[in-house]
Amino acid sequence: MGRTYLVEEGIGQYLTELSTKVKPYVTGLLIGQCSPQRDYVVRAVRTPPKEQQQEESLGPPKLASLDEEWITTHASQVSRMLPGGLLVLGVFLVATPELAKDGQNALRKLIFSVEKSLSKRRLWKLAEEEVSDRAALQICSATKKVVCRTYDVQDPKSSAKPADWKYQSALTASWVALGCTVNVNIHIPLLATSPNHDLEKNTKNGLNRWSKQIEDSVFLINGQVKDEDTELLEGQKKLRGNTQPSIQFSDVKVLTQLCQGASARSTATVQVCSGSINLRGAVKCRAYVHNNKPKVKEAVQALKRDIINTLNDRCEILFEDLILNEGPQKKNSEREYHVLPQRLFVPVAGSSVMLSDYKFGDEAAGEIQERFVEMLDQPVQAEDIHIAEDISTVDICPVADSPSDTQQAQLTKATLLLKLQQNMGLVVAAAVAVLASIFSFNYFSD
Repeated sequence: MGRTYLVEEGIGQYLTELSTKVKPYVTGLLIGQCSPQRDYVVRAVRTPPKEQQQEESLGPPKLASLDEEWITTHASQVSRMLPGGLLVLGVFLVATPELAKDGQNALRKLIFSVEKSLSKRRLWKLAEEEVSDRAALQICSATKKVVCRTYDVQDPKSSAKPADWKYQSALTASWVALGCTVNVNIHIPLLATSPNHDLEKNTKNGLNRWSKQIEDSVFLINGQVKDEDTELLEGQKKLRGNTQPSIQFSDVKVLTQLCQGASARSTATVQVCSGSINLRGAVKCRAYVHNNKPKVKEAVQALKRDIINTLNDRCEILFEDLILNEGPQKKNSEREYHVLPQRLFVPVAGSSVMLSDYKFGDEAAGEIQERFVEMLDQPVQAEDIHIAEDISTVDICPVADSPSDTQQAQLTKATLLLKLQQNMGLVVAAAVAVLASIFSFNYFSD
């Protein structure tokens, strides 16, 4: 028995319109949510046309000429605009009958390329029990015949399995939304051994450590700690006489552990650093969960991933912007402050789910509207763009001078003394304070 995909009714009309314009094929992404019982498709988004694409296509069209890099880049950009709980569920292809026989081979190749590209950016991994099937939807532009199959992206040798494709109206009308504000104050040391002040790599490493803290955090849903295997909506009563479907919102508080458990051994490490990166601010996070008896575990997992994704995405966008404006070879010899892009949310026509994006302070609403049209094929009104949060910053603090040989020798002695004190069970705070008063190096505790 294959998987069942419940699909927002408006997607059928969207795909039909694409099939009337196809010359000779068009590709795109399927966006939605996985669940153990079935999957939900809430958006279909065509791949943006590439400049000079028509000029380059000489001779009879072939699916073998699909631009994988362009399609996977689009998938990476779209994934940044998805709140927690939504992901790229698969790919679609609308093609003429002449190209139909090569359709599934092309779709299979695209599915694995897209998943590989997206997994590289994640700071989290799919859990063993999670659904790893992704949809390959093929539509004939002439007959409008729909064929849906799935491939297991965790198995490179996976073969196609049949799947049901069923349209449903108001699919997300009564989904559950979860929201929280997370205060961020992350200190990331820049090791002196790191070549060329690789800020992006150091930031990624620091965010990896921070993401583990988020994974281990306690989540209070509407002020309560709930068992992960219970139903999210258990105990909630529906309002009598309320026939108008509306999304249910849950307020979540995130409690991060301040220290390790009593059984865990804590050690202090002193490392020579060339500076530090500090990420500060309050980030708004949001996740959506289907209303078919969702488990607390599903909701918390979706929100955790949104928290991790939103900070990681902002840092990626910032570094991309710095490379475009300042060049990749820029040396950070002075203290710098950068503002992380702010998060905004935009409602989707015909859906209760809101999509997300990021803007720098000098970006106009028109630029955001253009991005939604290009990336999501979605027109957006300026008044519907809701900026969710205040400014968050990145503070890069380099140390201009490298340590002298004498200082290095003193540091080595102090480090040995510190380790001796640790082994004897003495307090390390005094030793660290002495180091801090002599040298301008950063230290941190693992």
